Amino acid sequence: MAMILNDDQLMLQDSAREFIKSEGPVSQLRTLRDDAKAPGFSRDSWKQFGEMGFTGVLIPEADGGLGLGHIEAGIVMEQIGRNLTASPFLTTSIAAVEALKHADKALRDKHYAGVLSGDSVIALAIDESAKHRPQNIECRAERSGNGFKLSGAKQFVVQGACADMLIVAARTAGSGGEEAGLTLFAVEPDISGLDRDPLRMVDGQIAARVAFDGVEVTADAVIGEVDGGWDVLSRMLNAGRAGAAAEMVGVGSGAMDMTFDYLKQRKQFGKLIGEFQALQHRASHIYGEMEVARSVVLKAQNYLDDGNERAELYTAVAKAKAGQACNLSVREGLQMHAGIGMTDEYDIGLYMKRDRALNEFFGDASFHADRVAKMRGY
Repeated sequence: MAMILNDDQLMLQDSAREFIKSEGPVSQLRTLRDDAKAPGFSRDSWKQFGEMGFTGVLIPEADGGLGLGHIEAGIVMEQIGRNLTASPFLTTSIAAVEALKHADKALRDKHYAGVLSGDSVIALAIDESAKHRPQNIECRAERSGNGFKLSGAKQFVVQGACADMLIVAARTAGSGGEEAGLTLFAVEPDISGLDRDPLRMVDGQIAARVAFDGVEVTADAVIGEVDGGWDVLSRMLNAGRAGAAAEMVGVGSGAMDMTFDYLKQRKQFGKLIGEFQALQHRASHIYGEMEVARSVVLKAQNYLDDGNERAELYTAVAKAKAGQACNLSVREGLQMHAGIGMTDEYDIGLYMKRDRALNEFFGDASFHADRVAKMRGY
C-alpha cells in the first residue's frame, strides 16, 4: 500500500490548493459569519466547486461523476480545512454521495445532478442528543399507506437550515441502542410537518434543529433496505469521518503554519521568539503530531478505497488521532501567539473554533478511541 500521493493526486492537490485559497479564504468566512442572511457558506463558491469538478469526486463515472476515491476527496477536504472554507463539501459530496450509492437509480439521478452542478446541498439528520451516538436513534418511521410517517427530532444538522434534501436516519423497528431496525430516507425540506430551526455554530457555520411531526414520505424515499439501514449508515458515517479527519489535518496544519510564521516574526528581549528552545520544542511536537495524523488519515482513506475489512477500524483511529493532533496545534498556536491570539482580529482563534466543531462532528476523539478499544477486544 503506497502511503504517498501519486502524480494525478498531486495534480489534484495543486489545483485544489490554488482554487480554494482563492475562492474560499478565511476572509470569506469572516464575511459570511457577519451576514445574518447568509446560509453559512457562499452559494457562488459552491457553484464554482461544481464547475471545477470537485463536487463529483466520489460520484461514480456511470452516474456522471469523476469516479475517484476517498484519498482524492480528502485532498480537497484538507485544503478546505487549511483555509477554513465554509463549504457543504463534507456533508454533500462525501457523506451524502456515499449514502446515495445505495439508493435506486431514480433517486441517484435526481440528486446527483444537483450535486455535480453545485446547485444542491444535502444535509445529514442523524444525531438526536448532545453527543454523536448513532445507535441511540429514536426518531420513528411508521408504515403509512405505501410509505412512511416520520416523527421525532434531530439536532446538529450541519447545513440543515438551507439543504435541498435531508438524509434522515429513523427507526422502523426495534428500540434505541440497537443497530437493527434503522432505515435511511431522502426527505425534501419543504414537505408538510417538517420544521427547521437554524442556529449558528461556534465556527460561524449554520446548523439546524429539525423536527418531524408526522412527515409523510413514499417508499421511493428509502435509501437501501427497510430495517437494514445500519450498513448504509455506517458506510456514510465512515466516509464522513475520514473526510472530517482530513479537514482537521488541514485545520491543524493551517494553524501550525500560521504559528511558525509568527515565531519567525515576533521579537522579545531583542530576539525572535522562535529562537527560544522551549518554543522550538513545542513547535517540533506540533509538527510531529500533525505528520502522524496525516499518515493515519491517508491509510484510512486507502482502506476505504480498497474495501478493506479494516477500513472501519482505521477510520476510527484517523478521526481520533486527527482530532487530538488538530486540537494540540490550535491550542499551542493560540498560546504561542499570546494575548493577541485571543483577539478576534487574529485568525488563529478561528482555527480553534473550527476544531471545536469538527471534533464533535461524526464523533469526537474519545468516542472513536472507545470504538477502537472495543474493536480491538478491550
